[in-house]
Amino acid sequence: MIAIGKREFISMFKSIKSIIIIAILLITSYYSAKYSEILATAIALTEKEMANIHTVGLLFVLMFFGQLFVMGLSHDSINKESHERTMRFLVTRTSRLRILFGKFAGAWFFWFASILVSFLLISIFSLKFDFFIFSQVIALSTFQISLAILMSVVVPKPSITMFLGILIGLLAPILGAWIALTDNTWISWLKFASPYYYLVEDNYLFLIIFCLAGLMLAAAATIFNRREF
Repeated sequence: MIAIGKREFISMFKSIKSIIIIAILLITSYYSAKYSEILATAIALTEKEMANIHTVGLLFVLMFFGQLFVMGLSHDSINKESHERTMRFLVTRTSRLRILFGKFAGAWFFWFASILVSFLLISIFSLKFDFFIFSQVIALSTFQISLAILMSVVVPKPSITMFLGILIGLLAPILGAWIALTDNTWISWLKFASPYYYLVEDNYLFLIIFCLAGLMLAAAATIFNRREF
């Protein structure tokens, strides 16, 4: 599992898409933190929002484009191996669970490192590291990675997951935010399956997002174990 995770982690850093995404995160973090005082004077904010103003640019990018970024990098993490016939070799060398969780771990550590560097860059300007907001972002990223892994297991063709990844990446934040905030009784119950619902309040309910990610990984593992290669 460690070898698979390491290979996934390194390969993600080598891709052009990854470099572009990291550049977007770092540039957004730098300029949103550097010009946060100008932004603060332009809009009315509460005292708590003022305290977190340095992270607003990065949070906006990750909340609305994070799923799209994750899907762009990990939509074919599993089915690509099947499509290229390398999965047969892998399953003879190690267990399927090790393959699945190795892929997940490699992607998770890639996003953990990218987000950590972004927050460290912000902390240079804010003179503090907001561990609570950082943990919320990691929880959301964990959910997004798990969803990408599940989709890659369920859908066998990378070309289809690429299309679905773009579609889900664009619609997920919009629908998720709407479901989390709507008062419609026919739809509002879906909010409990949306990670955005647990991010609305500034409390530790966001830890439930890790549980939702775990459920998706469990579903992916069950399907993956029954798949013929």
